Amino acid sequence: MNLTKKLSDAFNEQIKAEMWSSNLYLSMAVYFMEAGLEGCAHWMKKQSEEELEHAHKLIDYSVKRGGKAIIGQIDAVPAKWESPQDVFENVYKHELHVSERIDKLMDVAIAENDKATQDFLWWFVREQVEEEETAKGILDKFAVYGVHGLYCIDRDLGKR
Repeated sequence: MNLTKKLSDAFNEQIKAEMWSSNLYLSMAVYFMEAGLEGCAHWMKKQSEEELEHAHKLIDYSVKRGGKAIIGQIDAVPAKWESPQDVFENVYKHELHVSERIDKLMDVAIAENDKATQDFLWWFVREQVEEEETAKGILDKFAVYGVHGLYCIDRDLGKR
C-alpha cells in the first residue's frame, strides 16, 4: 500500500517541521557559543543534528512507501533569548509542541487505516517521550541550582 495523498502531505508538513526544529536548535547553539557556554552549545548542536536525522527518516519512509517527499520553505527561527534558562524553557515547550504534531500525524495514519505507517510512527512517539523527559530534566536542574549551577549544567551537557 502506498501512502495516501493526505498522509503524504502530512509527512511533508512534519518533514518541514523537523527541519525547522533543527534550525531552531542550531540557532540556540549559536546563542550559547556567543555566551561562552560550550557544553550547552554542544548539546544544542547534537539536538540540531538529531532533528535533521528525524527529517531524513521521514523522507526515506515516504519515498519507500510511494509518497511524494517535498522539501518546503523553512521559516526563520528565533535568535534571541532572555537567559540560558529561557532557552531551555523554550526547548521544553517546543518538544511538547512536536509531540502534539507527531500525535496528529499518527491520527492521520489511523484515519487512513495505514497500519505500516502507524507502526513506523510509534518510534517517533517514543522518541518524543524521551525528548520531553530530557528537556524537563534540564529545567529541573535550573530549578534546583538556579543561575549559580549554570557551570555544572554546562559541564554536564557537554558530555552528550
